Amino acid sequence: MPDVPETHRDLLDAQFATLATIDDDGYPQLTEVWFLHDDGELRISLNSDRRKTHNLEQRPECSVLLLDVQNPYRYLEVRGRARLEPDDGGSFASKVGSKYDSDLQAYDRPGDARVVVTVEPLKVHAVDMS
Repeated sequence: MPDVPETHRDLLDAQFATLATIDDDGYPQLTEVWFLHDDGELRISLNSDRRKTHNLEQRPECSVLLLDVQNPYRYLEVRGRARLEPDDGGSFASKVGSKYDSDLQAYDRPGDARVVVTVEPLKVHAVDMS
């Protein structure tokens, strides 16, 4: 991932991230998500039937906030555009699930599908106000 200073790279392995999307009325929608820093990219597994997935399909502009929970004055914000791809067979969902010791597809309803969201960064803000 470009432009992430060494001082904030550890946040790419954090447990949680806040994903901000833009809803149909133009308002931000924020959701805590599980994610992976995978092959140098920030990726999220989402259920295709969720509002945040719909938001990204309509408006791919998004922001991901990675907060240092031990020091909330330190965080990394990645602003960019989301690229959505089908996760046929759920292989990426399984990869994310292994980080959290969970089966992401257990949260899906019958017939739901999963997508891989890759955040293509345009701006990276590393903040430390401590």
